[in-house]
Amino acid sequence: MKLKNKLLLAILLLITIPINVFAYSNYVIASGETIGIEVNSKGVLVVGFYEIDGKYLAKEAGFEVGDKIVKINGEAVESISSMVNAMENLNTSEFVFQVMRNQATKDIKLNIDQTEEQVIKTGLYVKDQINGIGTLTYIDPETKRFGALGHEIVESTTAQKFEIKDGKIYDATVSKIEKSRDGKAGEKNATYDTTTSSGEIDTNEITGIYGTYMESIENMDTIEVGQIEDIKTGPAKIRTVINDNEVEEFDITILNIDTTSKTKNILFEITDSNLLTKTGGVVQGMSGSPIIQNDKIIGAVNYVIVNDTKKGYGIFITTMLKEGDK
Repeated sequence: MKLKNKLLLAILLLITIPINVFAYSNYVIASGETIGIEVNSKGVLVVGFYEIDGKYLAKEAGFEVGDKIVKINGEAVESISSMVNAMENLNTSEFVFQVMRNQATKDIKLNIDQTEEQVIKTGLYVKDQINGIGTLTYIDPETKRFGALGHEIVESTTAQKFEIKDGKIYDATVSKIEKSRDGKAGEKNATYDTTTSSGEIDTNEITGIYGTYMESIENMDTIEVGQIEDIKTGPAKIRTVINDNEVEEFDITILNIDTTSKTKNILFEITDSNLLTKTGGVVQGMSGSPIIQNDKIIGAVNYVIVNDTKKGYGIFITTMLKEGDK
């Protein structure tokens, strides 16, 4: 009887004590390269309205900014082109739009007449894609999973996280930097060729974007992954591009470490005079730049402090690796 009780207790302990096992590597490639980013939405996002014959017919019908159109008269809609095709092929002026709003579906009826030029006017401004630039943070050499940005992609009109279907990253070349100044964040300008992608995006989370890297990683150096307990206040570096395609390291000072925040974990200040001369501080497009301390990658730049642009925040690299490994 005692033996049975001990076995039962052991089984219960195995069941009730969680064991967190993550498959990411102890050594990753810390990139710092500037990338072009293109993501496609799940459905078609409503971002505004326009007048038809002096009336906002779509708004009056019940549409709201942020609605995601997923079906028209029962036919699935995945892009603006499929939305237009569905409306042209249905040969009717009465449409029922199924939209997603606050995680629930809603049907909205809209009567639409074609113009004399055979143009269908819905009264809706819509979007199905977002393009931009950022910085590639890491590539896991074992799985070729990558992480970038250190924060989510947000749709500017709705200020909501962009729900993606898929996306791509591209090699990019920095062409110009608009400097930051206190009260206004600057930005990197870059060009990229969309004919050849270097990776496929499958996830957009508040911790970054993730996917599979498609190019060769044969000659890329790896660096040890630093754990949260390894991170100290004091000197560190960020790895980023400010000229063409050249990845460089620049000095920063880590001012504070916050283990309670989901994404704003590492408060730092840029101390490198060369970087400050070129950028004025943290700029948009620098998000995702790896943070290196004591020869370990410990995080990634993800936010600028707008009223003091020499300062910014970083996210723990272990948080990104765990999210990217899901």
